[in-house]
Formats: sequence, structure tokens, C-alpha cells
Amino acid sequence: MRRALVVGGANGIGLALATLLAEDEGFDRIYIIDRTEVAAEFRDPKFDFTYFDLRAEDYTLLDSYTDIDTLIITAGFGRLAHFKDIEEQHIIDSFAVNSTAPLRIIHHFFPRISAKESFYCGVMGSIAGFLSSPLFAVYGATKAALKIFIESVNVELEKSGTSNRILNISPGSIKGTAFYNGANNLDLTRSLAADILKHLWAKEDLFIPQYDTIYREVLERYHDDFRAEGRHSYDYKMQSGRVIEK
Repeated sequence: MRRALVVGGANGIGLALATLLAEDEGFDRIYIIDRTEVAAEFRDPKFDFTYFDLRAEDYTLLDSYTDIDTLIITAGFGRLAHFKDIEEQHIIDSFAVNSTAPLRIIHHFFPRISAKESFYCGVMGSIAGFLSSPLFAVYGATKAALKIFIESVNVELEKSGTSNRILNISPGSIKGTAFYNGANNLDLTRSLAADILKHLWAKEDLFIPQYDTIYREVLERYHDDFRAEGRHSYDYKMQSGRVIEK
């Protein structure tokens, strides 16, 4: 039987992924690491929850997960706001959780990721890591760092001869999560989670949901004129009503 570790699996897309993995008869245990417990209505007998704050200094807890062949990292947070309204601690915590933590986690499991035996690893990035994202500057910067790291390490994996890859999952806004103070809704996240797992099992290195319908054009506009696309992004976010103003 197989086992998986989902870091950030108590909420949002991480919870949806953990739930689908638990429904898979090939898995008998899904380890979840998060700062909050899985809500009672979403718990599954296969879930094994451990509290952990990714801002911690000591990551040796990860060394106890010696029986997994699947690692999914979805923990992260962001805030839509002008940079002038962002506290310095938010910057520190954002890079600690969104950028440094995934690198540290992958480093702990890298001997297995780089081995010849199959090991599946997926990390939640963001389309904000591919282009300028005014009003989301700190979050976008953390995800851009993650993007370059994954691309770079995947080349190292390829050159080492293993077929294993780190999947960069880079969506836009996801409905049915608590990211924008919403509520978890598995009916809204289940389909995306299933698509993510398809790309994960195929050992792909990049998955941008809605690429053909939305983001191909967005990225082309950004490539043609990043300043104009930045202004377009700013106006779009300001009209969304999600920007936190002081």
C-alpha cells in the first residue's frame, strides 16, 4: 500500500488532494501537516494529522516520514494590498512559508526524489509567479522564487537520470478555498484536484490550469508588453473588491 504526505492538507486545494488520495484504494494512509486541524466534516479514517508551523526553525519532524512515495506541498498565503500597506512581518512570513519552506521540505526528501524508484512530488505555485502582479507583489515574488527553483532542480533531476520530477502547479484564483477568507468547498475544488493528480502521476513538471482558455493569452500579453499587462492586472484587481485598503 502507498502513503502520501500533504503539507497544508487541512484546507483548500490541499484538503481536496488529501481527500482524493484517501479515496484511492491504493493508499492506506494520508499524512497531513498543517497549522490547523482538518474540520470534523472533512476528516477521513486514512488521515493522520500533525500540527506544524512552517515558520519553525527545526524541520527534523519530516525525517519521520520514511514510508511515503508522494509529497504534495500546498501550504501558502497571500494578501491583496498595496505594498505600502504591507507590514514588514508579512514579508518575512510570506517568504518563510511560501518559498523557504517548500525548498526545505524538498531538501529533506530529495534523496528519494532523485532516486531511480518512482517518487511523486507536487508544489503549489501560482500564475503570479510567471508575471508581474501589482497589489500581490510580495506573494508574486515568493512564487516567482519557487518557480525558478523548481525549473532549476528539475534539470538537475533530468541530468541525474531519474524520471522523477517536481510538478509546479500554478493556477490563478481557486474557488472553494479559504484563501480569500472563504470556506472550504470540496464540490468546487474536487475537479481541479483530480486534474492535478493526473499531471502528478504522469511526472510532469508544470501544470497551469485553464492555460488554453485564459492564461496562454495573459502570458502572451505579458511577454509582448509587461508594463501594459501590469496596468491591466492592477485595474482588474482593484475592481474585484478583494484589495485590502488601510
